[in-house]
Amino acid sequence: MQDEIVEPPGSHEPAEHAKTPKKAAASGWIGSALEYYDFFIYAQAASLVFPLIFFPSTNPQVAIVAAFATFGVGYAARPLGAFVLGYWGDKHGRKNVLVLCMLMMGASTFLVALLPTYSQIGIMAPILLVALRLIQGFAVGGEISGASAMIIEHSPFGRRGFFGSFTLQGVQAGQIIAAAVFLPLSAVLSPAAFQSWGWRIPFLLSALVVVAGYIIRRKVDETPAFQEEAEHGEVPPSPIVMAFRNSGPNMARVAVMALMNVIGTTVVTFGTAFATNPSYGVGFTTTKYLLVSVFGNIIAVIVIPFVGNLSDKIGRRPCMIVGSAGSAILGYPFLYFVSQDNFWMAFLFAMLMWGVIYQGYNAVFPAFYQELFPTATRVTAFAIAQNAGTLVTAFLPAIYSALAGPTPAACVVNKKFSPTTVLPSGQTCDAAAAAAQSDVVWTVGSITLGIGILAAIVAYFTQETYRIHMNDLGNPNAVPVPLDEYHRIRTTGVDEAVH
Repeated sequence: MQDEIVEPPGSHEPAEHAKTPKKAAASGWIGSALEYYDFFIYAQAASLVFPLIFFPSTNPQVAIVAAFATFGVGYAARPLGAFVLGYWGDKHGRKNVLVLCMLMMGASTFLVALLPTYSQIGIMAPILLVALRLIQGFAVGGEISGASAMIIEHSPFGRRGFFGSFTLQGVQAGQIIAAAVFLPLSAVLSPAAFQSWGWRIPFLLSALVVVAGYIIRRKVDETPAFQEEAEHGEVPPSPIVMAFRNSGPNMARVAVMALMNVIGTTVVTFGTAFATNPSYGVGFTTTKYLLVSVFGNIIAVIVIPFVGNLSDKIGRRPCMIVGSAGSAILGYPFLYFVSQDNFWMAFLFAMLMWGVIYQGYNAVFPAFYQELFPTATRVTAFAIAQNAGTLVTAFLPAIYSALAGPTPAACVVNKKFSPTTVLPSGQTCDAAAAAAQSDVVWTVGSITLGIGILAAIVAYFTQETYRIHMNDLGNPNAVPVPLDEYHRIRTTGVDEAVH
């Protein structure tokens, strides 16, 4: 396929400017990878380090909940970022908002590396950490919506699912890089060195992210759909008001389906603490569990474009339904094998749950959500709705830790689990850990399953979009292109005027 496509007039696709799908996909992939590297090194640190150096407490449950709450705070800022950055993207273009997101994310992440710890400045340490996390979350609020809009609006008809999936492939690659940077540090450095200064290195590397991301995103072309809208004077004066007025029901559907972020929080964020924090008594090493994150994302990177392409063939909804319900069901065996300190079975189910089945949702939602909204409010509606859903899941690790907490503080001696210690209740710490682990399996597993089923049901009752032309997207009464004609366009790459 050539990387400069001019659609024929009257085809219900933007025809006044050339589409450059490969260039847009490459820019979206690299930009998302760099930006989500920043976002997910915080997630890794919140699981591995922050409970110890920013939230010291004689109660390990309080420290874990507090650390995960600051992780959730980043998501709390995302809806505000969605309102502001979504508005900016629909008023001033997709390219401009993506450059702004990159600069804010890189600068705030770099500054985390320079923060003093609780032992050095007391309560100001977690306060400053929360403030920087808020800036991170604000920036990410416009990232996926802007990047996927850029790619989708450059994509040829019949290939939007495939090209759109590169946004999330970039996100997964960013997670690989984040985990891969932590992995050698945690393996080579002593625990004391890692907690003292080693954890800061991934954050310092964000300086390179800012420079690289800025250069890459400045070179991408604005989308044909937005350019036509701007040239014809059709940019809405208030995208936010128009989005809620014209697309409110679809925004609600997206918010519910976006709860599927629960899979990432279960496996990566809470799963890391459950497996490695000594107060849960499981016994995974930090290095060992980081391999789950690295390999899960490697598999996801491989699977994502195939699933995106599949959604162009059979539709978005089947992929979304299977991905949501299927991955949620696998939460139980994954958590069970973690609780049994069975690395290889936990690894296997993590790969199936997160690396493969979940990609039915993860690879498809960038195209599916974008296609539910018209060009005039696409970034705004996507950003607000998707971030509203992920906001809920952001606090799930803290909720999990509160509902299914670890063993009492007496069970951890010199940062190591002490199974033979007898608690005031007469119960040994080994027995307390078994009870805590069982609570995690059933509580976290059940919440994950419930969300997955709910998301699958909503996807089933949402409009199918894969055979609807760009200029007709967001119209609930749009007539899909007949299946035979659709497959002809996919095969030949030649669209025709719609009569």
